[in-house]
Amino acid sequence: MKTLENTNPALILVDIQQGFDNIPYWGGERNNPNAEANARKLLDHWRANNRPLFHIQHCSTNPDSLLAASNPGNAHKEIVKPLPGEPVIKKSVNSSFIGTDLQQQLDAANIDTVVIVGLTTEHCVSTTARMAGNFGYNTFVVADAVAAFAKTGINGEHYNAETIHLTALAMLNEEFATILNTDDVINSLKKNDDFL
Repeated sequence: MKTLENTNPALILVDIQQGFDNIPYWGGERNNPNAEANARKLLDHWRANNRPLFHIQHCSTNPDSLLAASNPGNAHKEIVKPLPGEPVIKKSVNSSFIGTDLQQQLDAANIDTVVIVGLTTEHCVSTTARMAGNFGYNTFVVADAVAAFAKTGINGEHYNAETIHLTALAMLNEEFATILNTDDVINSLKKNDDFL
């Protein structure tokens, strides 16, 4: 398993926006209620150590979407609200790389490792992680800092949020990304700091 030792990874905070608080709109059930708190824990660590980070903001082109720029749900959740000067990258599709300059910013800063947190595991987190892996970045997804919503299958069957979350992570694991938890990430980075 890959680790974060001897790296200087960028933290990618994907779509941690107020519109996702409307759970009925997104499927009626969500897992991992501590995802945002864990994302904040990582964000605090990144800020304290002056590591590179990027806030991703989904701006839906559907004006009826809770994540449309004209709707209040488009705003970042307060728990991870960007500070002045922190980069915010706006996107309109699932991938944080499509139609944005995220790749150019990462490459310009010589960043070859990314740690991905946010919403949702099965959509924008997964798509971003898959593209990051395909672009050759050392990619990590933080399992307890992402969350999923329940889904209805093609034959009307119900899949609960935890099942969606775990299967999405299983499909990423060791193919597109390494899956870690918040404490694993912080402990690994602290080992780096001890050598500086």
